Amino acid sequence: MSIPSTLITLLLGMGLVLVGLWVGQNVQLLPIDASSNAPVYDSLFQVLFSIGTILFLGIVGLVLFSLVRFRRRPGDLADGVAIEGNLPLEIVWTAIPAIVVLFVGIYSYDIYERMGGMVALNDHSAMHHSADVMQASAVPSAGISEGSDPASEPRVWAGIGSNGSNEGSMPVEVTAMQFAFIFHYPDGNITSGELHVPVNRPVELRMKANDVIHAFWVPQFRLKQDIIPGQPTVLAFTATRAGSYPIVCAELCGPYHGGMRSTVVVHEEEAFNQWFETNAPPKPAPATVASASINPTA
Repeated sequence: MSIPSTLITLLLGMGLVLVGLWVGQNVQLLPIDASSNAPVYDSLFQVLFSIGTILFLGIVGLVLFSLVRFRRRPGDLADGVAIEGNLPLEIVWTAIPAIVVLFVGIYSYDIYERMGGMVALNDHSAMHHSADVMQASAVPSAGISEGSDPASEPRVWAGIGSNGSNEGSMPVEVTAMQFAFIFHYPDGNITSGELHVPVNRPVELRMKANDVIHAFWVPQFRLKQDIIPGQPTVLAFTATRAGSYPIVCAELCGPYHGGMRSTVVVHEEEAFNQWFETNAPPKPAPATVASASINPTA
């Protein structure tokens, strides 16, 4: 008794789906996660990895089966059977990719929006709040004058991780130039070639470029934000794991682009406070005002 081909196809399809789901959940190709954004992105990667595994194994398996099953036998010189048109098959292999692409597109948009990537598109007031914050921090390119027309104000791209307000975040001003990142802490008047942040505390990077387009990318944070001349950008994140992680410029910015790297050092709270106090410039001694004596007979 022969097994119907439809049943074999169904069982193979179920097996492929189970294998793909297992691979997506158990095979880890990403670097260690070190920010609150990472799990959100990793869930999308797991879905894409599962779908890619199912398609890869299914297509390669079908090709290998066809090479063996439909190979030319020795002595067979006849032409192959002329097969023209198969409407159900054409519907299936058109519908499945369309559904997969639609699902991936909607899910990707949802993840991008949850990570804050659509703030500047959806929330005009949030965009101008970020602009006001950057102007208050003396970022030259923010340049918003009081009482100006909002339509003529320079656009500030709120960016990944930003919710438009970022209340309570630690501000850090980032200047990108060929070929280095410079970090300035306005609260302590500290300038550093490395980014130092405390663990489990929100950080808001207010970024500007002095020359060409750069990009701030930390793979372990799953965050990347372009830095564009004349268009200030904001990147907000919360580091969740202490350690040192590479900062990479992910936008071709010149002949030494590959060497434009820095480091973000995530400290425990006490260690960060110690670093902050050590690197902060000494406070000026309070000025003393000498009291002048008055000659009553003058």
